[in-house]
Amino acid sequence: MTQSPPKRILALVPNWIGDVAMCTPALRALHQRFPDAGLAVAGRASACALLRGLPWLSEFVAIPARPGIVETLRVARRLRPHARDLTVAFPHAFRAALLARLAGSAQRLGYDRDGRGLLLTRRVPPHRVDGKIQPVYMADEYLTLVEAIGCENDGKGLELRTDPDVAREVEAHMSGSGPCVGIAPGAAFGPAKRWPAERFAAVADQLTERAGAQCVLLTGPGEEETRDAVLAAARHPLISPDGGQPTIDTMKAAIAALDLLVGNDSGARHVAIAFDVPVICIMGPTRPAYSVGPYERGRLLRLDVDCGPCQKPVCETDHRCMLGITVDAVTEAALEWL
Repeated sequence: MTQSPPKRILALVPNWIGDVAMCTPALRALHQRFPDAGLAVAGRASACALLRGLPWLSEFVAIPARPGIVETLRVARRLRPHARDLTVAFPHAFRAALLARLAGSAQRLGYDRDGRGLLLTRRVPPHRVDGKIQPVYMADEYLTLVEAIGCENDGKGLELRTDPDVAREVEAHMSGSGPCVGIAPGAAFGPAKRWPAERFAAVADQLTERAGAQCVLLTGPGEEETRDAVLAAARHPLISPDGGQPTIDTMKAAIAALDLLVGNDSGARHVAIAFDVPVICIMGPTRPAYSVGPYERGRLLRLDVDCGPCQKPVCETDHRCMLGITVDAVTEAALEWL
């Protein structure tokens, strides 16, 4: 670290929505360690939208997820005013460390992996067992990174904020009687993480009939096929909180107003955790160690299978890790939390 506290700090945040939410304890710790510094965030537009509203973040710079060489140089020039003193590269990608270097940051903090150590001035070794990198709950991994420069975990967990105007509009769609249950059938990682749409519809029907629930369908851009499949299979109507035009702001507002979320191991799960909403999470091919932490309430439904956890976006066999989880199992778990 420099002898004087940094005045301009840039945080390069992860790409995936769930990882961005899990990064918030580390971002808050950065602010608490350097309260007088301007703390800017750079990441995908969706990541910036998710974090917007947090009072300790000063600026947001939307950048492409995978820029080419020329675009990387342009992005680096845009980041220079924010990255003068310190850049924290939360993603593991080589590109994140390269951006920190090209942006001219005096101090560059990141994990020493994937051949990027020479681009960093402060290198933190990843968690290893017997020489092999092992998965760690991502919120803890991000906190461990910033602990290297004196930041501390305040124990408060994930944190997000809603836009008050958007929240009022969304909540107007969810103002009926009965508990509000979010149905989140998507997963941007790939189809291997998605429980069948017709099963989500069946759970929504059962919760409507047995608990008088208002079921709110939560899907994002690019998930129209999944949304339509749920709607086609459901016997009872589901609430659309966004008028068919989903945004990060409407997703945050809708999830914050829920009594329970039922979904895959996706970004919506971690948004719910940030708003202290219980989650019934249906997990298939991913390792629980990455995403299971102390801040979540609800139930994790997962089967141990001989081919998993494979960490693959597309199942190469019979999707047994997900198809073995029944509608009744999910419904009963949800009813316990209503």
